[in-house]
Amino acid sequence: MVQARSGARTTLMFLHGAGGFEEDGTLATRLAKSIDAELLMPRMSDEDMSVESWAAPIRHELADLGHDDLVVAHSFGASILVKVLAERVWQVRRAHLLAMPNWGQDGWEVEEYDFDGPEPPQSLTLHHCRDDAVVPFAHLALNARTLPGARVEAHSTGGHQFEDEVPDLLGS
Repeated sequence: MVQARSGARTTLMFLHGAGGFEEDGTLATRLAKSIDAELLMPRMSDEDMSVESWAAPIRHELADLGHDDLVVAHSFGASILVKVLAERVWQVRRAHLLAMPNWGQDGWEVEEYDFDGPEPPQSLTLHHCRDDAVVPFAHLALNARTLPGARVEAHSTGGHQFEDEVPDLLGS
């Protein structure tokens, strides 16, 4: 699933959710095709779920992205991406965060994953489907409160994998 960048097309870097490299592959491929982008999907650890274990490869890949490239992160991957984007200025200007859990006091309450940093400077769009059976829809409002500058997109259907929303998902 990891593809090399050729530099000729826009790159869509897709960060999968926890244990979701295979499951998220279909979504990543459909999203890349929807905007005619080259897909880059690094495989993150299934065994080491520490922030640093996931953040290090994300930093490495972000360093090679340009202004016109796009980052899409799903679920747990989105939680770690927000932390990394807030660390410093990256060239990438926009990111879409799909079904991102909220790890704060009103969410799943895991301090290690809770975002408490400065809001990243990138244009962020939070997406969540009302029928998500994995991450409760209420997490969208919690994340919007944490990231007040982000655009919020609530989708009626699509579940955790956004099955019904791919053609228009990145148009916002």
